Amino acid sequence: MSNFLGSSIGKKLIMSLAGLFLIVFLIVHLGINLLVLLESPEAFNRAAHFMGTNVIVKIMEIVLFGGLLLHMLYACIVTIQNWIARPRGYKKANYSQTSVFSKYMFHTAVVLTIFLVLHLLDFYIKSEFFGELEEVNYDGKIVHNLASLVIARFQIKWVVWVYLIALLGLGFHLHHGFQSAFQTLGINHPVYTPVIKTAGVIYTVLITGGFMSIPILVFYLK
Repeated sequence: MSNFLGSSIGKKLIMSLAGLFLIVFLIVHLGINLLVLLESPEAFNRAAHFMGTNVIVKIMEIVLFGGLLLHMLYACIVTIQNWIARPRGYKKANYSQTSVFSKYMFHTAVVLTIFLVLHLLDFYIKSEFFGELEEVNYDGKIVHNLASLVIARFQIKWVVWVYLIALLGLGFHLHHGFQSAFQTLGINHPVYTPVIKTAGVIYTVLITGGFMSIPILVFYLK
């Protein structure tokens, strides 16, 4: 078993499973973030408080970070192994749509990693460990007013642009990653593959578009 997990196929399998877990997480994360667009910030603040205090969610949070680190670690290992195995580029480049998305997976991963660190420092770390956020009282329950921080950030033009560029990188990454994960798991069939490709495009558009709509709408409407 250890030999398999240490093999190239094993590393890709772990990376794919971790990636699929993150794909599911993005759906939940987007659903909660969209609440900030409501007229009242209460729903968003309550949801953020629940996600930050519920024991089961906190355990899943550890699993999430573990999955993210595994995905990043094995992605780096597989990429470096591919570079070593193929030190010279192909004589003829493949300019198909799939190869373009695949070619820049590592580059978009670097952009997303930098963005994720900054995002966590600005929101998660600040609320979890430093208590710098103002608090509000909802029916006797004291929660962080995280909505005010989100709205304040997205009223700064350069912050909005940074998020939009990073989210484009996310869409680029998801487009190839979605299909690639299923292919690594062995789900590659003339009947199923086109369905997976279509589902991947729909998922990528909805997730990327949904996240991009938040800074844009907050900037212009809040």
